[in-house]
Amino acid sequence: MNRCPTTRSAGPIGLAARAWLAGLVLTWWGAALPAAEQLQPAPGVTRPFPASALRGILSFSSAAQATVNGQSVRVAPGMRLFNPQNQLVMVHSVLGQSLRVNYLLEAGTGMLHSAWILTEKEAALPRKGSNAVITNITSGSDADSK
Repeated sequence: MNRCPTTRSAGPIGLAARAWLAGLVLTWWGAALPAAEQLQPAPGVTRPFPASALRGILSFSSAAQATVNGQSVRVAPGMRLFNPQNQLVMVHSVLGQSLRVNYLLEAGTGMLHSAWILTEKEAALPRKGSNAVITNITSGSDADSK
């Protein structure tokens, strides 16, 4: 009588190894996709901005201080900054950069509450605050459009 099987069964170790291998293959496949395609918003999907959101140029000088359209504004403690794919962006990663955004200010404190970094298509859409004077320097082509 032989108690040792001649073939290996797919016991818990065999299943775990197969699951690990499948995860490795899926991870490799996901990494092989072009990065640009992963970062593009879904086609035909527009982000629903609040009606009270304004348009402006935002620049962070520190995690607690920002400039919107040339005016200094404090950053609310729970401020959220979203990239074009609606993912949260850490403020320290965009310090010193000028970003075209839609933004919300808290009504009671006037602090910057939320901001959405815009894509080119979103920036082309009209919105209140988009005609704000950002600089008083005009070039010949700017003067012709006024």
